[in-house]
Amino acid sequence: MLIDQIFKKIGLSGRAVIPLVLGLGCSTMATMVTRTLPTKRERIIATLLLALAIPCSAQMGVILALLENKPLGLIVWLSVIVGVFLLVGYLASKIMPGELPSFYMEIPPLRLPQLSNILRKTWSRLKWYFLEVLPLFIFASIFIWIGQITGVFGLLVRMLEYPVRWIGLPSEASVAFLFGFFRRDYGAAGLYDLKSAGLLSGNQLVIACVTLTLFLPCIAQLLMNIKERGMRMGVAMSVFILFFSFSIGYLVNMALTLFNIHL
Repeated sequence: MLIDQIFKKIGLSGRAVIPLVLGLGCSTMATMVTRTLPTKRERIIATLLLALAIPCSAQMGVILALLENKPLGLIVWLSVIVGVFLLVGYLASKIMPGELPSFYMEIPPLRLPQLSNILRKTWSRLKWYFLEVLPLFIFASIFIWIGQITGVFGLLVRMLEYPVRWIGLPSEASVAFLFGFFRRDYGAAGLYDLKSAGLLSGNQLVIACVTLTLFLPCIAQLLMNIKERGMRMGVAMSVFILFFSFSIGYLVNMALTLFNIHL
């Protein structure tokens, strides 16, 4: 209820705070939870924001480790991600047709929780999660294995080198972006290796963290997006996110260069 008026500016109701906060844990599961939103319009906007600007806990943990000794870089990263979240949400609320969000909440009677109820509900939700999400992670692992033994990954890495250099990063960073598509934390860990090898300056590290955070969701979340929103909408979101993420990375690079900022 407290956040409802703010969320209405980005086309959502206060109820959407539940899947968006869950996205900070696992965005694949959070995309499933968008089913609780009452209108198709809200479900699409929430899914887009989860795929674009909500880093999962694994990715966020590595990014915070990357920027631990760069407080200004951390501020820049956080400011860009929050700004993108609000901007894209606001534009989506203006463009997306459909019913405007409304939110009414009945205050339930407050009772002491019973341990049996907690365990029963926890078990049912764990079962629901593993039955729906675990097969997607298994499929992603098989896909990675096939890509490595067939040489497809090498081709994709070479294709990613062009937009990676366009935003001011070394070609080696393309590997991190490719693996970030399959597992978001793998991508951030790839940046950690580049940082340890001295291949990224402070500015490049911040640009890479911003772009990787906004980059394509992991393959499990992509499959969940297609399952929940349909093939056309799921693919359209991914194409938009792919181009938008590198565009924001380019703008951040230009801004740091223009104002002669060294992070």
